[in-house]
Amino acid sequence: MLNPAPAISLGNTLSLILAFALVAAPHTEHLPLWLSALAGAMCLWRAYLARMRLALPARWLLMLVVIASAAAIYLQYRTLFGRDAGVALLVLMISLKLMETRTQRDGMVLAFISYFLVLTNFFYTQSILTALYLLGCVWLITAAMIGLQHTHEPARYRAQWRLQLRTSAVMLAQSVPLMVVFFFLFPRVQGPLWGMPSDAFAGVTGLSDNMSPGTINKLVFSEEVALRAEFSGKVPPPNKLYWRGPVLLDFDGKTWTAPPRPFLNRIDLQRRADPAYYRVTIEPHNRRWLFALDIPGLLPPRTSITADHLLMSQTPVTSRMRYDISSYLDYGIGADSNELTLRRALQLPRGFNPQTLELGQQLRAQHADNDAIVTAALALLREQKFTYTVEPPLLGRHSVDEFLFNTRAGFCEHFSSAFVVLMRAAGVPARVVTGYLGGEYNALGNYLIVRQSDAHAWTEVWMEKRGWVRVDPTNAISPARADGGLAAALPESALLSRSVFSSRNPLLHRWAMTWDSLANSWNQTVLGYNLETQRALLYRAGFDGDTLRTLAAMLIGATILVTLLLALATLRQRRRSREPVLAAYQTFCEKMAKVGIARGDAEGPQDFATRIAVTRPELAHATDAITRLYVSLRYQEEEENNNKNKYLQQLQQHIKALPA
Repeated sequence: MLNPAPAISLGNTLSLILAFALVAAPHTEHLPLWLSALAGAMCLWRAYLARMRLALPARWLLMLVVIASAAAIYLQYRTLFGRDAGVALLVLMISLKLMETRTQRDGMVLAFISYFLVLTNFFYTQSILTALYLLGCVWLITAAMIGLQHTHEPARYRAQWRLQLRTSAVMLAQSVPLMVVFFFLFPRVQGPLWGMPSDAFAGVTGLSDNMSPGTINKLVFSEEVALRAEFSGKVPPPNKLYWRGPVLLDFDGKTWTAPPRPFLNRIDLQRRADPAYYRVTIEPHNRRWLFALDIPGLLPPRTSITADHLLMSQTPVTSRMRYDISSYLDYGIGADSNELTLRRALQLPRGFNPQTLELGQQLRAQHADNDAIVTAALALLREQKFTYTVEPPLLGRHSVDEFLFNTRAGFCEHFSSAFVVLMRAAGVPARVVTGYLGGEYNALGNYLIVRQSDAHAWTEVWMEKRGWVRVDPTNAISPARADGGLAAALPESALLSRSVFSSRNPLLHRWAMTWDSLANSWNQTVLGYNLETQRALLYRAGFDGDTLRTLAAMLIGATILVTLLLALATLRQRRRSREPVLAAYQTFCEKMAKVGIARGDAEGPQDFATRIAVTRPELAHATDAITRLYVSLRYQEEEENNNKNKYLQQLQQHIKALPA
């Protein structure tokens, strides 16, 4: 009959509960509140049952909870697959697994599943803080697994837990050389190792290909980074930093949308100054468009440009991407735009905004050319005391009329939308351009940070012989927006974004820039280590040709070498730790040989001590103490001997006290 598996102890149970709770804690931001509460209740209930030595709930009860919870997850996400639903199921199953963990084998299974839960946190963020936090979680899980290999009295639990943590730290430290080898030499692939779930980018913040009142001003409260840019020369002034995004042409009375974009075979660009050269690191947004300063010149590889001069990638940007590009900040575009585009840039929906249409017709009647109409419209915005605010009032069916003639308070999308409608009503082709304006310079890393809070909307109007000309109506209301950024344009009470608020506090600003510089270095060196970087590293090291075969050979060779070095270092350390013990016991054997009791070559310490006690009873007490100390120091695991130096001194003193 097989022996039953040993039961899991109280200490090991609490260790597993703590490890799981810490790993699952970051997921509470994404999980439904009821599921987080259920997982927390399961942890507390399991700890209570273990502490009071009560029986675990029946399996049929757990099965009912599983079925009900899985059904609730399905109703919550309308699926049981994908990132969010999959993580929710995993957290549920682990929390319920706690309730049936009876043996050490169950504990090992729970620990291994917790390792997998660690990986799921990287579906949401891969920041430095996340990596450090999860490294601590791995440390605790490993310590809990070490504890499952031993059973100890409750009175010794604290000491044993400290020992497990120390052993776990040593094991993780020993794994660092192999981790470094695998990081640099494990072959990179072009895509992810597994397909990302379909909902992996459901919560991505950023611009879209449509705009309605309130769309962009919501981004003001987001401090997420949209992109970073490193310039090869001097950084352009803030009022030149227009990062071009989706161009919106169609209007239904409330929402602006982007039309299908034909691609250009050549860039219709009039260059009026030298270009700016820079490198962009863009954060994933799951769209194909890329951001560049108005107007891109030389395009990066595997990109194209649309008829409205939007830079596009061949595939959606689902991971951090870097590209080198140049842009002309003083330019002219679209002087020979086709009639179809111009007619589309004049269209307005029927039955909307009659007051604005009448105002536009008045402007056309009063002014002969388009330049004069644009100047008059901007003067109107300045004179009518409009307010630039991130909390504009709600607008109804005739949104532009209500904004221009009633509320007169809005954000950049209100001004750009109203200006384009007014221009079209006056017979001037116009369109809305969305993107980002400005950025924050980080002197520590010598790069520009563009955040979601820098999202902006401006307009382009078409002028005879000049083409599309940028006109930013927000500057007519708040010139500080373009020159000094959002922080200069808004009152301090409106700055809810920490990144914007910190720009007015020198200490917070310095800390924010230092941290962002560290995060950028992490992104470039660790997260940005891709196939191209790996190939470049091998080339600089003198390796060329079959990259995959070279990497495989180097990986195997380096792994064997590092493993051997670690094994030799461990053996040498153990040998050094035991040499004083062996030397002391050898002295004891020599003393016994001088009194006529020589130790046999195959005689163990206990047998030798027994023979001494029979032959020389007066030495029995000292011999017994010496043998017990020697066996403890020589054969007990080094990690379990917390008083090694003390015991070694006692051994040497007992041997010295023996007659020569």
